[in-house]
Amino acid sequence: MMGQSHGQANAAPALARHWRLTLEGWATMPADNQLSITEHTPAHPLPGGPVIVLVHGSLDRAGSFARVTRRLDDVHTVTYDRRGYHRSRHVVPVHTTVDGHIDDLVAIVDGRPAVVVGHSFGGTVALGTALRSGGPGSILAVAAYEPPLPWLGPWAVRARPHSEVTQWPTDDPDVVAEQFFRRMVGDSSWDRLPEETKAARRADGVALAAEIAAIRSTDAPFDVTALTVPAVFGRGSASLPHQRQSVAWLAEHVPGADLVEIEGAAHGAHLTHPDAFAGFVRAAIARAAPPHDARYAASDR
Repeated sequence: MMGQSHGQANAAPALARHWRLTLEGWATMPADNQLSITEHTPAHPLPGGPVIVLVHGSLDRAGSFARVTRRLDDVHTVTYDRRGYHRSRHVVPVHTTVDGHIDDLVAIVDGRPAVVVGHSFGGTVALGTALRSGGPGSILAVAAYEPPLPWLGPWAVRARPHSEVTQWPTDDPDVVAEQFFRRMVGDSSWDRLPEETKAARRADGVALAAEIAAIRSTDAPFDVTALTVPAVFGRGSASLPHQRQSVAWLAEHVPGADLVEIEGAAHGAHLTHPDAFAGFVRAAIARAAPPHDARYAASDR
């Protein structure tokens, strides 16, 4: 059967939930200030098994994990559009700090035993949540694929002065979104997009500009080397040198961390290599599972 949403992603009182049937399962319809959340519960879930929460990166959305979650249909997964993006675009104000995004993820986990997995900026949010003051709570393991952490390691070498890194070349969020897409995916990919899709990406520019300002800083919001839960870091063999070097730094400096490399993948591995990315998620699930119970680390489907 399909699952329902448990967490409320803000501090407002509990609100009625509305549902619509999608090809992927049941999804919450945005109500008032709730984030848009999609949960998939297997027909025969493992008793006490953790919920797997996947957190998307900048200028992305929950739907980008669709091919990954289809390969994880034997575990309980949760994806959500982060505040200001896609079906959560109505949730305001957008966050201007990493800590705000951490608050939302804490609300979605909602005290359930969980493995949190983040791609890019989502990885930064996942790590920060596991490092939240007072301990990781119910988080059993964390995984981050090429998370930007500009205040340390190889990132810091590339960083500019604080007064410069918090500014984007333009204050127009529509332009910020287009420039970011062109930089990350390519000019030709942007040019091929339908106008409707371009408009949707530009509409995410407000949230994007806010998190760029939040992340492009030399001030550390948390110390990743202080992680107390098992950690798995991922990178692509075709990713940019600084992305690969940064993940290597994390694997070396975070005690007990594992490194997973996806052969042939670049930064968008969840889109181009869903089988391997699902394997990356399973590596984190295995770290959270009791050593005697190999069912959590079942082979990719």
